[in-house]
Amino acid sequence: MKHKWSFKPLEFSEKSAEEMEACALGFYQEIKQRRTVREFSDRPVPRTIIENALKAAGTAPSGANMQPWHYVVVSNPDLKSQMRDAAESEEKEFYEHRASEEWLRALEPLGTDDKKEFLEKAPWLIVVFLKKFTFDKDGNRFKNYYTAESVGISCGFLLSALHHAGLVTLTHTPSPMKFLNKLLERPKEERAYMIIVAGYPDNNAMVPVIGKEPLEKFVTFKQ
Repeated sequence: MKHKWSFKPLEFSEKSAEEMEACALGFYQEIKQRRTVREFSDRPVPRTIIENALKAAGTAPSGANMQPWHYVVVSNPDLKSQMRDAAESEEKEFYEHRASEEWLRALEPLGTDDKKEFLEKAPWLIVVFLKKFTFDKDGNRFKNYYTAESVGISCGFLLSALHHAGLVTLTHTPSPMKFLNKLLERPKEERAYMIIVAGYPDNNAMVPVIGKEPLEKFVTFKQ
């Protein structure tokens, strides 16, 4: 699966320093409003909004441009119900047996448990699969590179796009997630990476009062 890429001039529109500062600050002010929400409304969201957000996710950089992701978008109520049942089964095992005491103490302030109503109530569940390999039209298998990094970047693009569109999101990672391959009919070469829940918040949605580290806590400049 070797490609001989052609090249073209970069399309780049330079901004003034003032414009760049305004854009960077504007994006920060918008994205810092994004919150993880666990209480969703069942209000419908047009599919075109989800499609355009996914198009944005598909523009993410990836190792050797292999684009090692596949998104399965679920709105079917029966399938969402099955996903919830399977996820809650795994989560119950996690909270009762798999999680360490340290992990449970870290989760306790958030008030999370094995009940995942949002998997049925939210209008859209976007299941992200990581593709370890790519296959060409003849069935030949090729290894993908930097898959975790690439898929993580794509998910970040998707979360930002959904927030920019005016929706709220939740990243959900029941462990293990192999049941998703079966329910969603994905090949064994793919690994379920994350469920992104998207929709409107419930009218009474609450979020924890949390803070983020200031810049000087997580950034070191060497000038």
